[in-house]
Amino acid sequence: MPQEDNLSGTNSTFADPSVFFLAGIPGLEDLYLWISVPFFSVFTLILLGNCTLLYVIRTEPSLHKPMFYFLAMLVVIDLILSTTTIPKILSIFWFNSREISFNSCPVQMFFLYSFFIMESAVLLAMAFDRYVAISNPLRYATILTNSVIAKIGLAALARAVQLLVPLPFLVRRLPYCRSHVIPHFYCEHIPLVKLACADTRLNNEYSITVTFFIVGLDLIFISLSYVKILRAVLSLSSKEEQLKALDTCGSHLCAIFIFYIPVVLSSLIHRFGHHVNPNVNMLLAHFNILFPPMMNPIVYGVKTKQIRDQALLLFRGKSF
Repeated sequence: MPQEDNLSGTNSTFADPSVFFLAGIPGLEDLYLWISVPFFSVFTLILLGNCTLLYVIRTEPSLHKPMFYFLAMLVVIDLILSTTTIPKILSIFWFNSREISFNSCPVQMFFLYSFFIMESAVLLAMAFDRYVAISNPLRYATILTNSVIAKIGLAALARAVQLLVPLPFLVRRLPYCRSHVIPHFYCEHIPLVKLACADTRLNNEYSITVTFFIVGLDLIFISLSYVKILRAVLSLSSKEEQLKALDTCGSHLCAIFIFYIPVVLSSLIHRFGHHVNPNVNMLLAHFNILFPPMMNPIVYGVKTKQIRDQALLLFRGKSF
């Protein structure tokens, strides 16, 4: 097959540090056209769902509130995450375009991980938003002003950039003299580092530290926020008020589980699952990229009446 010839031909280019080759799914090259169908379908849903959600938030005045501003940030991040990786995956399926330059690889990783970190920060900000809305509803709009929301967004961006600045330098300092075939559809730090023929302890320690700092600390603060939210809910006088307050958190809790469960599983398998089939790692990595951006618009569209009603009007061709 042409795909096999292409990969076997890369042996002669291993001495060239300027090019890597993305392996895709070895052995399933004949099925790539069929495998691309669900990837393309999900990518289409991601673009359609998130762009619709962003348009509805922008054009519907009743959604110009802190909760939906944070949701708009989440939508933009999901769109960037998807467009950073999925077009390259589809180009491998359709055109056997496996090459990626040595300079492009760390750039792709930087953007991919930066926006993962930003998404985690926005989910944390949304937990704080729900706490303020439930515990102090009268001061909600005065606490979370547009200025405060903008500062939170900038802080999320600054944190992601600061944490990821070392990554390109850590990757570029390593010699890759064994193989230039990355066992993946896009550049990931751990699969790439495993190709190096030098001491990679610094890269591994950096990866573990950043993962713990982001997933660990953000999850701890989100959990603390929900402990406080639960206390505030239980202090409400009636059962109806308690259920109404909890219902406002449903979409956010779904978004948290959708985002963090695949990230935690993937991190654990990368670190400790040495005997796990590599395709399982690849599947989880793709799940991280595809599932949250696809599900977030569905979750918020189903759970939020204003978004659901405006989206239905949009698709029926009616004016707002």
